[in-house]
Formats: sequence, C-alpha cells, structure tokens
Amino acid sequence: MLLDVSTHARGPLFDGRARAAANAYVDRLERDLAEEGLNILRDEMHRVFRNPTGYYESRCTVVDGNKIWDSRVVYGPWLAGIGSRNFPVTKFRGYDHWIVTRDKLNARKRGIGERLLRRYVGRM
Repeated sequence: MLLDVSTHARGPLFDGRARAAANAYVDRLERDLAEEGLNILRDEMHRVFRNPTGYYESRCTVVDGNKIWDSRVVYGPWLAGIGSRNFPVTKFRGYDHWIVTRDKLNARKRGIGERLLRRYVGRM
C-alpha cells in the first residue's frame, strides 16, 4: 500500500504578509511611543521649569522615529541634574522631567501597544 500526502500552504503567514505587518507594527509602535514620550516630556517641562524661555522645549524632538533628545543643548544636563555644575557645586539639584517622563511612558506603553495592535492583527 502506498500513501501519498501533499499539502499546500498559503495565506499571510506563509507568503510574508504577516512578517511585513509585524515589522510595520513595531515601526509604528516605536514612533507612537516616542511621540507620546515627547508630549509627556513637554507637559513635565511646563510643570517643573520655574522660568522657561521656550528654547530648551523647542530643541527637544523625536529623531530617527524612535528617540527623544534635546539636540545637545549645552545646559540640558544641568536642567536634568546630571551636569558637573549641579549639587554640590551649586545648590541646584536639577529637575526630574526626564525621570517622570520615563516612568509615565512605561506605565502607558502597554495600552498604546495593545490599541495599535488591533489595527495590524487583521493583516496577519
């Protein structure tokens, strides 16, 4: 007795559409998280800065689609409290805007990812 079994695999999982959708999801999630982080950072700057000029806030941007940075503003480390001119050299210990931004973004990232994933699951 001879038994011959053959299969034919088709669909998004086998033709690469699922991988493309997953990669698009990750790219979009990184971009959305960076934008959300920048919004949180700006809110925190408004909360903590005593005499804002607006320059530092205007220099904080999202680069490469997934990073938030302050464009190397020379007094950025001083504002964050990690500069060489902070305590004990002066009594200014810095603001906590970057730390609070990190913590708030970490608290929100799961919800952002789950909401975004709903858009991509159908393509997989």
